Amino acid sequence: MTEDRTKLLWPKLAAAVRAAREARGLSQVALAELAGISEGTVQNLEDPSRRPARIPPSLAKAEPHLGWAEGSGVAILHGGEPTPAAVAHDASASLRGGRDRLRGKLPLRIVDELESDDPLLDSAVIQLPGTKGVRMTVVVHGQPNATPEEIQEALLAWRRAESKLQGLTDDDDNAQAANGA
Repeated sequence: MTEDRTKLLWPKLAAAVRAAREARGLSQVALAELAGISEGTVQNLEDPSRRPARIPPSLAKAEPHLGWAEGSGVAILHGGEPTPAAVAHDASASLRGGRDRLRGKLPLRIVDELESDDPLLDSAVIQLPGTKGVRMTVVVHGQPNATPEEIQEALLAWRRAESKLQGLTDDDDNAQAANGA
């Protein structure tokens, strides 16, 4: 089923995206980097004259960095309001809830870190280079009582580090291809 795009409120969405981005102190470039989309895509999301043929997938990628829950952009397009994202601390609490299950399966220093009260910012599972099926799990915690600006800075730093970690896998794949593996 396709959306009747003539009835969607694209100008309302564009204004909401811009307002949320500015309220979080983000430039278009910073939002693009956090969401893993291009600056031009952010500009398109904020352009009230744009009426794409479909709801762009970039909208869902930007939502958490605008402080919105999943589906908020679509809600705005249908005349509703964005739903604030759940506080990252709640995700940390759910991790701590499974501590009994983790004990004995993970080293104590890792369990202690997962049980910290620091807000959970993100996580990733990355294939280790030169292995078959061996993965690294990264859990990114922020500082307690961090401001929204400090959280955004931490997320940007994580995105850069994550890109470098992913690059290790890419470099190894390229080396294997060059060696005929």
